[in-house]
Amino acid sequence: GGSACPPAMITAFQDEYGVSVLHAWGMTEMSPLGTLCTLKNKHLQMGKDEQMHILQKQGRAIYGVDMKIVGADGQEQPWDGKSYGDLLVRGPWILDSYYKGESPLVKDEQGRGWFPTGDVATIDPDGFMQITDRSKDVIKSGGEWISSIDIENIAMAHPAVAMAACIGMPHPKWDERPIVVVALRPGAQVTREELLKFYEGKTAKWQIPDDVVFVDAIPLGATGKMLKTRLREQLAGYQLPGL
Repeated sequence: GGSACPPAMITAFQDEYGVSVLHAWGMTEMSPLGTLCTLKNKHLQMGKDEQMHILQKQGRAIYGVDMKIVGADGQEQPWDGKSYGDLLVRGPWILDSYYKGESPLVKDEQGRGWFPTGDVATIDPDGFMQITDRSKDVIKSGGEWISSIDIENIAMAHPAVAMAACIGMPHPKWDERPIVVVALRPGAQVTREELLKFYEGKTAKWQIPDDVVFVDAIPLGATGKMLKTRLREQLAGYQLPGL
């Protein structure tokens, strides 16, 4: 499947190399391109910071690709840039079944098949899609969804943090609560309390992680993706503070 490039990574690349980055998104199952992020004419008069905010999104669907986002109840969510849900796509060259496997398509009321990407996303009124998480990684706390990507990006903005992974841990009242697992830069230091305080004002109070776990390294796959499944295995037996 595809993956979204974190906004912090795009900004850092442009700051370091001084070149433009073309943001796009897709999946093998989409053959493979799904969206492309380019500014519309009305955006050209905006300031650089405003333009960067738009360019950090995954972009608008290319010709032939339809997108929609649906909530946990299967109902389509509005394109307001705030409402989020599971991202579904369809088109003439998008996969409808796996080899010797069942079709993964989700049927709508008209009987049309939509491919579930496994991503959670928002779509704004101009059609710009932004991935906020993977469906399997989103943290469901008290009936609300918390984006693990947003929590990770805030931690990564701290100068002492080399890499961060946010995962959900079971909670008897809230179902899940987020913790952030952190690998520090060589020679850098930051305490649990300092890092949690760093979140204040950057996200809603109820989205701030309940704990920080420091590790020497976060497990990565061959393509550089964080292996959260392995990380959860390493944290077997962990219990949230106060439980």
